[in-house]
Amino acid sequence: MYVDAITVTAVADELGQKVVGGRVQDAVEVDGQTVGFEIYAHGRRHYLLASADAETARCHLVSGRLRRGVEHSSPLGLLLRKYVEGAQLVAVRQPPWERILHLDFSGENGETRLIVEMMGNRSNIILTVEDEILDSIKRVKPEQNRYRVILPGKPYVPPPPQGKVRPEEVTPSMLSNFLGQSPDAPAWRVLVDHVAGISPLFAREAVYFASGDPEALAFDVEAGMVHAAFAQRLAEVQRREWSPCVVPLVEGTGYRAFAAYRLTHLEGWQPVESISAAMAAYFGALVGEDAYAPAKRQVQMQIDEALARVRRKVEALERELASAEEIETLRKKGELLLAYGPALKRGQRVLRAQYDPDGPLMEIEIDPTLTAVENARRYFERYEKAKRAGADVPALLAKTQQEAAYLEQLATDLQLAESWPEIDAVRESLQESGHWRGAPMRGPRGGKPGIRRIVTDDGFVILIGRNAAQNHALITECSAAGDLWLHARDLPGGHVIVKNDGRPIPDEVVRRAAELAAYYSARRESASVEVIVTERRYVRPVKGGKPGMVTYRKERTLSVTPRR
Repeated sequence: MYVDAITVTAVADELGQKVVGGRVQDAVEVDGQTVGFEIYAHGRRHYLLASADAETARCHLVSGRLRRGVEHSSPLGLLLRKYVEGAQLVAVRQPPWERILHLDFSGENGETRLIVEMMGNRSNIILTVEDEILDSIKRVKPEQNRYRVILPGKPYVPPPPQGKVRPEEVTPSMLSNFLGQSPDAPAWRVLVDHVAGISPLFAREAVYFASGDPEALAFDVEAGMVHAAFAQRLAEVQRREWSPCVVPLVEGTGYRAFAAYRLTHLEGWQPVESISAAMAAYFGALVGEDAYAPAKRQVQMQIDEALARVRRKVEALERELASAEEIETLRKKGELLLAYGPALKRGQRVLRAQYDPDGPLMEIEIDPTLTAVENARRYFERYEKAKRAGADVPALLAKTQQEAAYLEQLATDLQLAESWPEIDAVRESLQESGHWRGAPMRGPRGGKPGIRRIVTDDGFVILIGRNAAQNHALITECSAAGDLWLHARDLPGGHVIVKNDGRPIPDEVVRRAAELAAYYSARRESASVEVIVTERRYVRPVKGGKPGMVTYRKERTLSVTPRR
């Protein structure tokens, strides 16, 4: 579903009422196709999103702060910060019946216009000064489009006209002629093909209003009734009588449609407070933690690849690590070959004999090209090698398993990350531990993420580590022996400390801390998580282990529901 000219008109009205006259306090690139603005107007902050994505191009207000989702600013992003950030939004205009918005700004560096074109594959966001292009999200070279070159320094040329009739110019006779040209086509399709600025949704609504069937064919409808229904709905648009709504999906969550007007031809339509609310519900606003999904993706790929390598190493070590019983069997086979060697026949390939009188019959493979002594020597050599491996491999296997656990912890850290610094902390940990492949990378500059601190109503301080480095700091620097330590059992996640200030810690505070430990774990979506609780004095960092890895004792367990 795409945005039509009527939707753009409704958005322009809403922006005119809510943000025109406001000052832009922040301009961010949400992703490679989307920009966002924090605008302070009428005593409150508003957040405006504009996207040129081919599938989801749109412009509307969202409820929460928009976050930067790109690692490095694009040329357009830098220009927006120079010209738009700090400027006043002085006007929002729409060229008649176009899916285009002009946002005019005035600031210290002069007057600029941001043009948001919401036209499917041709969608774009273009910054201009006096109709000269400064830059755009999508640059269009002459070999791509001779009519509209969109490059810095070139004049801005509007999209070419579509050659359709403007809605207010449609007459009954004109509509009758259109319907008669394509009698076997759906009437709504005829309207869309000949009338500018309307979507299939608006056309279906008019046909439904006239005939009771939104899919009625052109020869099946009366042109005068369709025109009357079309004109009535058009008059509501011209009077700005907006009735924004959404239509939920029949199955599952989400929405199948939205509009600035009632969609009575779709069952289950629901009114909403504004066109921006309708669009945010339909498209899903890029706010909160989801805003960082593109930034997390590349780091997650590195973690996945590193985990695959380490797990393959674990499997190889497990295969190499023979059990003590298997090692002893090699020795016994060598001794049996020495004992029964004189009785072996030429060419014999298998010896069956008992080592212990009451033990099982052992089957020993023999190389017929070698003597009994040479075969026995082979078994003794394998025995010595397996014994040496038995001494070295367990420690190496334990270290490799710790490496896998550390990577699983980093995966959870990334999942829980709520800001660029937190994402960058995971990236740096991967690079410092030698698991990053390719050139080192860094996200936008920012401060180090801090340990989260919560104070309960009765004054107890709860500290939450949200990555491996913070977990390590909690154990080694930020806690005392008498504090309580909590962690989700057998799961990667954050350490939680309840500070002991000399008072008994109430059960409700311990349970609250346990809920937080469950929330900041790999199973935050679960209904129930087991959380271990013990005094900090019984928790020790793993010697030679990765940051945040610990051993503990004298613990008890609480079963809680994760809660932020």
